[in-house]
Amino acid sequence: MSDWARPEFTSVAELRGPLLVVKDVKGVGWDEFATIRLDSGEVRHGLVLEADRDLAVVQVLEGTAGMRPSGTSVEFSGSPLSTVVGKEWLGRVCNGRGEPRDGGPPVTGELTMPVAGLPINPAMRQPPAEPVLTGVSVIDELMTLVRGQKLPIFSVAGLPHLELAGQIAAQASAGGEPFSVVFAAMGLTHADAAVVSSTLEERSAAGELVLLLNLADEPVIERILTPRLALTVAEHLAFALGRHVLVVMADMTSYCEALREVSMARGELPARRAYPGYLYSDLASLYERCGRIRGLPGSLTLVPALTMPAGDITHPVPDLTGYITEGQIVLSADLHARGIYPPVDALSSLSRLMRHGAGPGRTRDDHLDVAAQTLAALAAARRARELAELIGTAALSEADRRHEDLERAFEAELMNQGQAENRSLEQTLALAWQVLGVLPRRDLTMLPTAALDRYYPAGPGSS
Repeated sequence: MSDWARPEFTSVAELRGPLLVVKDVKGVGWDEFATIRLDSGEVRHGLVLEADRDLAVVQVLEGTAGMRPSGTSVEFSGSPLSTVVGKEWLGRVCNGRGEPRDGGPPVTGELTMPVAGLPINPAMRQPPAEPVLTGVSVIDELMTLVRGQKLPIFSVAGLPHLELAGQIAAQASAGGEPFSVVFAAMGLTHADAAVVSSTLEERSAAGELVLLLNLADEPVIERILTPRLALTVAEHLAFALGRHVLVVMADMTSYCEALREVSMARGELPARRAYPGYLYSDLASLYERCGRIRGLPGSLTLVPALTMPAGDITHPVPDLTGYITEGQIVLSADLHARGIYPPVDALSSLSRLMRHGAGPGRTRDDHLDVAAQTLAALAAARRARELAELIGTAALSEADRRHEDLERAFEAELMNQGQAENRSLEQTLALAWQVLGVLPRRDLTMLPTAALDRYYPAGPGSS
């Protein structure tokens, strides 16, 4: 049956939270797009979550507030929800459903793609390679982001994860190659949304940004759609138009809370912390859409930001995210309390694919050695601090004190930088060598002689 002749179903049996249950339906399938008409003339939209015999469960994207079973009709499209894709998205600010927030016309184009998408076929994956430089020194030196990687930010409420995510989105680059950013914000307050928009204003004006904003007072269902819409737009920019695309998604905990709310409305049996049992596969269906595809230009890199309730890294959201992704950037409440930005806990953070994107021929020959030596020195400084708590600072050796000095220099000179400060990799590595210069040359055992001869700062510590 053609789309224009599809029937409307008026037998709405129940409204349950954000869900609408329609009975006496025929020929309706899972994930089908639906148009919902109210007797007031208002039109809403939905997706089929479940179809069983003559029943269909539809999640209403705009929410069910103000709806009533009588006087509501539903028309099913016969196909999944699709969105327009193309360069027309660049420079636009839209809501979580892709409707304009910037006062411009709706995004239009000739090509559409299903929003649900599919993870990349593992057999067609090309290993991540080459760096995405963020301009944030601690990340670029110690946990380099690689094209095609998924590297999450683990945070706690009250820490500046949104500011860091916005700074990465505003500053990231791919070495002069065509580059775009898609920022999907979920469950933000109006104040946070204003901060994100302001941070990314320059990138948006340059036609390099797609910004999708879902606010906290908007329908929870929209939060489930927002990351899928963002990834669909990003996939076309990356794999069809040959651009290197960075997708930033914040806050994934808000997304998972929305998923839990819908699951409870459907009456599903809960799993850990009342989240649905399919939370892992649902997150994987998002995260695994990033990467590089053999034979196709471009890459899709993903930085999801999430808050850990009560700082619990074993909570289902960070726990499952950690299984799927390739490292993590962990923020520290202690560093934040001391006024250090970004408050990244270097020893708890890592990029498992860093060696694919840093080092000779990619960043700088000494990059990986400098990172390894910095981490070793920071680990020694942490051991010295723990020892001082047991035996007192006066009992520490001279070497222990030097490592504590290095840690203070690292935090003050390399890690701490302004939220609008964009440092080049050369600046970052120069600061790293300056920090390592706190230690005598003989203690830098992980650095090759050639690098020490070239970069080690001359001065009192050179012995």
